[in-house]
Amino acid sequence: MRSAMRASEMNRFTRTHMTSPMFFPSMGTAPYFKVTVFEREHFQGKCIEFTSECCNIHNCGLDNIRSIRVESGAWVGFEHHDFQGQQFILERGEYPNWEAYSGSLSYHNEYFMSFRPIYCASHQNSRMMIFEKENFMGRSTELCDDYPSLRAMGWATPEVGSMHVQSGAFVCYEYPGYRGQQYIMECEKHSGDYQHWRNWGSHCQTPKVQSIRRIRH
Repeated sequence: MRSAMRASEMNRFTRTHMTSPMFFPSMGTAPYFKVTVFEREHFQGKCIEFTSECCNIHNCGLDNIRSIRVESGAWVGFEHHDFQGQQFILERGEYPNWEAYSGSLSYHNEYFMSFRPIYCASHQNSRMMIFEKENFMGRSTELCDDYPSLRAMGWATPEVGSMHVQSGAFVCYEYPGYRGQQYIMECEKHSGDYQHWRNWGSHCQTPKVQSIRRIRH
């Protein structure tokens, strides 16, 4: 047992570097962010603890990330370096493999190269407007809850042209039931304004959004 513990300890180290103030308006205090990433599935292999963003895991000595344990805070992971490519919402809990956080993507991609905290996530204080057309035009509606199907709540089209996040953060999904491509929308990014669906992320190829929920911190 003691030898196994030593091997595990040798495989683990921590990176802590504050890059952004962690102030949580609804609580008036600064939440703590902590995530542990593993190079193999099911929390095996080399692992590193982080309390702030990582723009390139290669700089930390990992080739890829295949399982994740989020101990506190909400995070967003990215397919490529420098926060590019597919987005993966990571809330408190364990993600033993790619399927656990991928949102049932239509194609299998196991690259996970960068991630960052979502400082503005506030589950009880999240509010946004969605618009039928680009540049905040056309029909609109305000959202402040979780919506597994926009059509079921009266949104007539499978697409959203633009969005404005007034407070907190949301994750939008390509399909009903929180499936498919994920798009993280934050009040702190672009001042909360997403005028065009191409602003949703470098991986966005379509304005299709059919379910939306608040991000839990």
